[in-house]
Amino acid sequence: MPADGAAEGASEEVAAEGDGAGAEVSADGAAEGASEGAETVVTEGDGAGVEVSADGAAEGASEGAEPVVTEGDGAGVEVSADGAAEAGGAEGDGAGEMSEAEAELAAQRELRERIAQRKAAKDGPIEAGTKLSGTAADLLAAVRAVESGEKPVTAPVLARPEPTPEPQRAAAEAPPRPRADAQAGPAPEAVAAVRAVLVEGGAPETLADAAAATLGEGAGEELRADPWQLLRVSGVRPEQADGFARALLGAECGPEDERRGRAVTVWLLEQAADAGHTALDLPVLAEALGKRGVPDPEEAVQSAVAEGDALIFHDPLEDAPAPTPAAAEEDGEEEEEAERPVRVLVGLERYALAEESLADGLARLINAAPKDGGPAAAGLEEAAAAARGTTAELIRAIAAHRLVLHTGGEAARAEPVAAAEAAGRLGLRVCVAAHSTDGRRRAAELLGPDAPESATATVAGLLAQAEGPGLDRDGAFALDVLVVLDAPQLTVGDAAMLVELLADGTCLVLSGDPGTLWSAGPGRVFADVAAAEICPRIASRTPDFGPIGELVSGIGIGELNQVEAPGKEVVIVPVRDAAEAIHRTVQLVADSVPRAIGVPAEQTQVITPGHGGAAGTRALNEALKERLNPGPGRFGGFDPGDRVVYVTGRGRIRPGVVVGADAEGLRIECDGAPVLVPKEQVDRGAVRHGWAITGHQAVGVRWPAAVVVLPGDATQALSRPWVYTAFGRGERHLSVVHGADAALPRAVSSVPPKPRTTRLRPLVRAQVPSP
Repeated sequence: MPADGAAEGASEEVAAEGDGAGAEVSADGAAEGASEGAETVVTEGDGAGVEVSADGAAEGASEGAEPVVTEGDGAGVEVSADGAAEAGGAEGDGAGEMSEAEAELAAQRELRERIAQRKAAKDGPIEAGTKLSGTAADLLAAVRAVESGEKPVTAPVLARPEPTPEPQRAAAEAPPRPRADAQAGPAPEAVAAVRAVLVEGGAPETLADAAAATLGEGAGEELRADPWQLLRVSGVRPEQADGFARALLGAECGPEDERRGRAVTVWLLEQAADAGHTALDLPVLAEALGKRGVPDPEEAVQSAVAEGDALIFHDPLEDAPAPTPAAAEEDGEEEEEAERPVRVLVGLERYALAEESLADGLARLINAAPKDGGPAAAGLEEAAAAARGTTAELIRAIAAHRLVLHTGGEAARAEPVAAAEAAGRLGLRVCVAAHSTDGRRRAAELLGPDAPESATATVAGLLAQAEGPGLDRDGAFALDVLVVLDAPQLTVGDAAMLVELLADGTCLVLSGDPGTLWSAGPGRVFADVAAAEICPRIASRTPDFGPIGELVSGIGIGELNQVEAPGKEVVIVPVRDAAEAIHRTVQLVADSVPRAIGVPAEQTQVITPGHGGAAGTRALNEALKERLNPGPGRFGGFDPGDRVVYVTGRGRIRPGVVVGADAEGLRIECDGAPVLVPKEQVDRGAVRHGWAITGHQAVGVRWPAAVVVLPGDATQALSRPWVYTAFGRGERHLSVVHGADAALPRAVSSVPPKPRTTRLRPLVRAQVPSP
């Protein structure tokens, strides 16, 4: 790759928190500064972000340890090589749920009365017209709340309801789309009561709203009775909850307190979920509890289970040898079957329900496949005969199966879209859903101008019933074929609700690039389904062309190759330090790329491992604003014309431009549509300057030009998936501002994605026989 000066670069730095690299969140959840004193290395990885405190200090996961905390867009626990779970906290991208996610919650509440419920008997046929129970309907609300930085009420909300009689199918018109009204906040009286307790315990008053919203009615009394419940508020650390408890309880407070052990157990499981785990091995959790000063970790876990705050699972070990029957007793008694080795896991109920619901739903789809391919089989076979390569294989798979996996790079995205188009021409109801609005736009372009607007959607919009085809009379999506692009970005909660809303006979195609970063939330749905081998998996043979495609394809197999770039498609810009990185980045975006490549600054995206540090997104955005749109920041730090990103959930952004502001909030334009962001959401960090973003925020989006910044102190942030994802965001041009030296090729060759502990693979394998 040539080190040409025609396109130059700048670098974003992510340093150890002791060097100021960590993102921090203020008491109200807004992402702000860097850490004080902690030695947590803030990296992006495959999970979420740095641990943040109520007063803004970022922290490491365990005392005396130096955990690597994933960057991204939420919080994380790092499960170290020796098995110790180390916690990180909310980074801030999910801090304070945005209006779109609130709309999803409101939508699912209304849909609870309309969605179909599967029959309880797993051995019988499943009818699509039955009602959905409260558990499945509450599932999305709980998961959304966690992903947005809020903590939902635990077991009582998700308690399994009493069985209800099977309702009749609706004979009238299809249900209307639910309204996107936001939930009302906590009552002023409840907030005042919580504020009084917080002041008495020496905690920041600014936590009152979040605590009242998290703990619900009677939050003040609950905090007074159990001060460690403050840990349920996003951003609060165990050390802070301990101080709060000491101030309220005095001599009664101690590390052996059962309430403390239970609260820390739940807190660690929350951190694990933010890092992508849906459960933790019991020994890992016990070790982490010990590091947090819990004297009897096993008793703490049992207490959390007894109170309904956590669940214990005994999952058979898949790779264990087959059990041998015990020898018969001499008196002639029957042989006893030997116990099968199990793996003891501990997890939160909402993720357990999500994985179990998803496994049930996938099994239902697979078992609903018609023996003869259905009435459209002949037409699909004709369409396959007219198609080529992988597209033809996909069309045949859609005809014969109801769950299909498709893997491939950027160019391969056209294949499932073409298969959906072929199905649509036969009169089948189809929809292509993507992770981002940009992905939806590109899918619509591939479908062509004649495709209806409802033929494409974002996953979030589809679940919120704001986009896509809507529901039929039975409360299921009015679809015959659903293609989900960017499937590795599906969290287990989103995937579970998506499958719940698919009627029997609907074909689900999960398509994605397995080399990209995993979802910013819990689970690894795409990888688990692929590993379970329960359905056809079609690998694309379409390569990504051009110098950028060649470079990224090599990274996908662990090779960082030098590529020929005669048109300056790929340029490497070496830098020595953060100051030079910022200078070169600004020069690239404002001058070099527009002049040499012909891509204007507003179409060039800077991507870097994290938000903090001397050359993080905050520092880079400050420098880019000064050059491209200087101003006093009169609207909460923003000026008209500022390039911003509206964070609608963990790992989900909407790029936009500031238009103005008024008493209602900040007005921005996203994808040509006006968007009003309420002032309280702006205060919580819902809108950020967007000239520079992180790798997780860039997933599923492409720009004409990308500038990837790799500072020298970001080496621990680098992994093969991160580099693969970031380098693939530019369509025409890629500049790499390179200060990582040998760490870059080392990351590409030998740093795979961090493992995640999940249960979906064995759960779905147990229900679906191997093909």
